[in-house]
Amino acid sequence: MTVQITIIGMGQIGASMGLALGQHKDLVLRVGYDQDAGVANQARQIGALERVETNLPGAVREAGLVVLALPFDQIRDTLQAIAQDLKPEAVVLDTAPAKERVAAWVKELLPPQCHYVGLTPAVNPACLQEHAQGVEAARPDLFQSGLIAITAPPGTPSDAVKLAADFTHLLGAEHIFMDLLEADSLMAATHILPQLMSAALLNATVEQPGWVEARKVAGRAYAEVTGPGVQLSQAADLAGAAMGNQASVVRSLDTLIAALAALRNDVRDQNAAALAQRLERAQQGRQRWWKERQAADWAAVDSAAPVELPTVKEIAARWFGLGRKAKPDKS
Repeated sequence: MTVQITIIGMGQIGASMGLALGQHKDLVLRVGYDQDAGVANQARQIGALERVETNLPGAVREAGLVVLALPFDQIRDTLQAIAQDLKPEAVVLDTAPAKERVAAWVKELLPPQCHYVGLTPAVNPACLQEHAQGVEAARPDLFQSGLIAITAPPGTPSDAVKLAADFTHLLGAEHIFMDLLEADSLMAATHILPQLMSAALLNATVEQPGWVEARKVAGRAYAEVTGPGVQLSQAADLAGAAMGNQASVVRSLDTLIAALAALRNDVRDQNAAALAQRLERAQQGRQRWWKERQAADWAAVDSAAPVELPTVKEIAARWFGLGRKAKPDKS
């Protein structure tokens, strides 16, 4: 007996989830769908799926768990397309950077007997400097030594939340619980803001007076800072994510603008000591973060008890009961 997991979206995240789940074929049946059938077939060829579905509603009809590994601007339409074909008590997960907006869409579009839990994945620290995208960049260890934040709207059944936690463990990651607003705030600062910042730098330099010569000498620093603007999102996807997470993104942009203004004022006022202090503080902060992120031992850093991961046998015992009606969470 296996549980069908349908992954919608066969980019790096979706295909890597499929590859990671390949270690548990006795527990899960991996079904995939992508708007581009060629991408979905490629994911199957590399071993990320057992089956490819070309019909979106048909892909979710027998699924106990549905994962939306999609650009933000495709999520609402996808929810609308699958709503009438989801099994009762099916759990829908997503990896979008705007959880409150997705939760509102779920409440609007999905039947009340289906449940939504959001995932915010932080990938394997060994992958942080890789720039490849799409199914070609999929790898089974993308989530190993990583952390996945789990968010759920109030009233979500505890069984659905446990299912999401089990899913993260099958991927090789640990989990942490957050509320929707906290997850949105963190994603605005660490996912959306770097891309907007790189876009701002590009707009401040490319096609500006002097760029004809500047482009010839732009080097490593320029390449690294401007990279996120083109590596992680299509323009429509990034714009949609920023609009969908409006309040948190505006706060993050205000903080960034204030930090840039402080640097500008130091340069304008010829305050070399203050400028050096700000730069040194930034350098030390980056070095500290990089060391902690590579170690990925957050329990030690935060002085918290480590998460006790369930065994695959314990997960199987819970998952094979997916047909039973979930009980409301009274906490």
